[in-house]
Amino acid sequence: MDSCLIIAGEKSGEEHALSFFSELRRQAPNTKFFGVGGEDLAQEGVEILYHLKEFSSMGFSEVFGKIPFYFRALKRIESEVLARNTKVAILIDFQGFNLRLAQRLKKLGVKVLYYVAPQAWAWKPHRSKILAENVHTLFTILPFEQEWFRLRGVKQVRSIPHPLMHTYKNLLNDLPQKPYGSWTDKVKILLLPGSRKFEIFSLLPVFIETIKKLKQTYRLEVHLVKVSHIDQSFYDCFSEHIDFWYESEDLTKAMREAHFALAASGTVTLSTGLFELPTVVCYKASLLNEFIFNQFIQYKGPISLTNIIHGQNIFPEFVQDQVDVAHIKNAISFWLDHEKAYNKTKSLLKETKVCLAGESFSVPDYMAQVINE
Repeated sequence: MDSCLIIAGEKSGEEHALSFFSELRRQAPNTKFFGVGGEDLAQEGVEILYHLKEFSSMGFSEVFGKIPFYFRALKRIESEVLARNTKVAILIDFQGFNLRLAQRLKKLGVKVLYYVAPQAWAWKPHRSKILAENVHTLFTILPFEQEWFRLRGVKQVRSIPHPLMHTYKNLLNDLPQKPYGSWTDKVKILLLPGSRKFEIFSLLPVFIETIKKLKQTYRLEVHLVKVSHIDQSFYDCFSEHIDFWYESEDLTKAMREAHFALAASGTVTLSTGLFELPTVVCYKASLLNEFIFNQFIQYKGPISLTNIIHGQNIFPEFVQDQVDVAHIKNAISFWLDHEKAYNKTKSLLKETKVCLAGESFSVPDYMAQVINE
């Protein structure tokens, strides 16, 4: 039986894999898949060498502490590839690890299918050279990436629909209409303070203070999406200011209900863009992460994905010291008080799903063809 390596070192990577894996396995029935993943990929028949929980890390400081582990994992995976005579590998996102692995695999004659291109255009542009030299096919998820990587020597680049397009499927076709002034009763504001402990602890208090200020002028109904790994006692500190609570799996429902959102920078800001929900985006990092970012990363463009794919700041963005009550309040008030500005934002957001459609081809068909060659 042939073998194929698959690396999904984060939960998001496993979710990407699940969008194509069942069909891929059907089309490559004589292939044994092994590598890094979680319970979902294990249930799909992947032999798990490392659980993704062992791989996951957040922020520069945590990554540094796990460097010895990552190098041991590289060595073991390389040994398994040799022992199994593996000819194809599917590496999903997780660029710090997977780019190093791609270089090792190329030397072993393995064809590397790199799914979800690293954001080399934002930082470390030299990584495009690594991809050009070591990857059989690169799959990109943002509209401008295909041409960007081709111009830098990556020969085979396929543009695929963004994973969120798979997640939401037909949900985007019947979005509730929210014309200007549809909040005549109450303005429904959705708080999305993030999923990481540091960002939730730093952003939620600011969001709540902003809500208190806005309530001096507007009638508000406040909704909040919480995450299960944050102790409920922390959320309870703000319960008197929250009208409706949602679990993270109810994000779609929460976005459909709201008129506006306050959100931590991350994939969720692309979700709000797809759901045509005007959003104020905030980002705060630890002092160490901020120092490293400022010293080593040259990217100076927008931080939220909706703004990045549109090439303009549709969503107001506030970073580090700019994250304060006055800035956030003024951004929401501007939409509430200016019909023309609100309508322009809504009109631009309608194009978000068009930007993320990708090429019309089957990912599992393509991967199966490479595996079966």
